[in-house]
Amino acid sequence: MTTENKLHSQQVYYCDDEALAAKQLLCLDVLYDFNHTRPTEMEKRQQIMQQLFAEVGEGCYIEPPLHANWGIHTHLGKNVYANFNLTLVDDTHIYIGDYVMIGPNVTLATAGHPIEPSLRMKVAQFNIPIHIANNVWIGANSVVLPGVSIGENSVIGAGSVVTKDIPANVIAAGNPCRVMREISQHDKEYYYKNHRFEDTHF
Repeated sequence: MTTENKLHSQQVYYCDDEALAAKQLLCLDVLYDFNHTRPTEMEKRQQIMQQLFAEVGEGCYIEPPLHANWGIHTHLGKNVYANFNLTLVDDTHIYIGDYVMIGPNVTLATAGHPIEPSLRMKVAQFNIPIHIANNVWIGANSVVLPGVSIGENSVIGAGSVVTKDIPANVIAAGNPCRVMREISQHDKEYYYKNHRFEDTHF
């Protein structure tokens, strides 16, 4: 098995493949171009995103600076919005659904390292995909760890560390991230704490 195949195998491998490092460097050049666009160069950003990512749906917007290990292993649905300082540790695939909102300073990390110290000294690594379903909102400064899936419509509170799968239609928060409650009729009436919508006809 080649090192490139090992990236996606979920097995432990060693980060010592020079050809793979050279390929990654080409991806990082594309990322550099994206991060150095002017705010008025929206069309250019869209063109670069088509080069950078595995898939990009229509209506996606990512605020620079963007950080990524590769870019080409990240799949974006349509109308994905990510605020500044999104970090994609996409050594294997990250799947982001439609209408996903990502707050500032969020990290999606597919990569990890063994706890065994001697393996870490040899730069051993493993990668497990992340799946984010449609219409998820991930709050600022959150971290999603390898292998996690987040269900449709769910909200991840700011500052969360998501270590396990989160089901659909819930609000989850904390470190480690836990389900707080289901999304309910209350959320059709109140948009934040005691702030009520003026128009509740959704």
